[in-house]
Amino acid sequence: MYWWSNFDAGEVREEFALIRELGLNVVRLFLLWDDFQPTPDTVSTERLNDLAQVCDIAAGLELGLDVTFFTGHMSGPNWSPYWLLDPNLPIPSKWVRQVVSRNGVFNGGYRNMYTDATALAAERRLLQTVVGAFKDHPAIWMWNLGNEPDLFAWPPDSAAGRAWVREMVGLIRDIDPAHAITYGLHMDSLHRDNGFRVDQVYAETDVAVMHSYPMYTPWARSPLDPDFVPFTCALTSALCGKPTLMEEFGGCTTAPGQPSEYWEWTRYGQPARQFMASEEALAEYLAAVLPRLVEVGATGALVWCFADYIPELWDKPPCDEARHERFFGLVRPDGSLKPHAQVLKDFAATMPIVQPATRCVTLTVSPDEYYQSPLEYIEGLYSQYLKTAPG
Repeated sequence: MYWWSNFDAGEVREEFALIRELGLNVVRLFLLWDDFQPTPDTVSTERLNDLAQVCDIAAGLELGLDVTFFTGHMSGPNWSPYWLLDPNLPIPSKWVRQVVSRNGVFNGGYRNMYTDATALAAERRLLQTVVGAFKDHPAIWMWNLGNEPDLFAWPPDSAAGRAWVREMVGLIRDIDPAHAITYGLHMDSLHRDNGFRVDQVYAETDVAVMHSYPMYTPWARSPLDPDFVPFTCALTSALCGKPTLMEEFGGCTTAPGQPSEYWEWTRYGQPARQFMASEEALAEYLAAVLPRLVEVGATGALVWCFADYIPELWDKPPCDEARHERFFGLVRPDGSLKPHAQVLKDFAATMPIVQPATRCVTLTVSPDEYYQSPLEYIEGLYSQYLKTAPG
């Protein structure tokens, strides 16, 4: 979360080279909104120059970039641009307990990016500027409107959410008709109508994606349930009628050599309990999930995330409160690789290809009916899905 404000092209080059060495070919990155748009009327020239260096480094290594705008929510806190803050307003989302901006933690909320006129004008300006500058760069793989957007703000209703997506997708397409566009929805958009229904959002975008973690979901069979992530991918496809990219999955790990365990601490003033996988268990989990994603016709898989946070950042958001967020990387703070890095390398070496789904989720109701009571349907659909397992 601090890499743009402490930009180091040499560090980017070193890390991208390791990603390529592992046989991976796409990097998802986030344009932290406060860094890229210091005022609603300006886009940072310095950040644009930094992004140009990132694109050049990626292209030189034949890496594609999944460029994510309006971040927004990330790893627990909401990272609001400074100019959107309002101490008299609540956070326009239901779950997030901390707001962070350029001066640190902010005790207040911010205006809703889906309804505020200043915010909407700023969003259009950022898209026009960045897409206009980089649409012809060979490193661009896909444009992404945001990361788990309901955690940052809810639109008034799903019709308003879909209308916002339609407008922003149309704006990008007018500038760049060549590259695919998506919006980074997560499990909550399968659990409820939060203003971003997967059938409606992905009717407007080119690509359907999902972010999925059994360790956060009560109805998963276990924190490392290997069928859970592929199922959510298949359910997303069933609802929207498109193949789905598993844009985010993975897990947080204990120290090297330590067994899986639950951590308990106080987070944002509330008791927290979080499953932490042993490094070996997480590697086994990824090895089981990846071929299952091929079975459901996934168009790809992105693991969260590249590296653990270094200890020097543990006293800053998100690591100070969300302690488990320190340890989601495939690279440890000392630069050594966790076992699941080898799993990714081995899987990539098999040259997996996208194929038609051999395992599917079959809906017996329309998306409208599903979203009237999603949690009543989803567990039954998962039970049926498990019965289709090979063998």
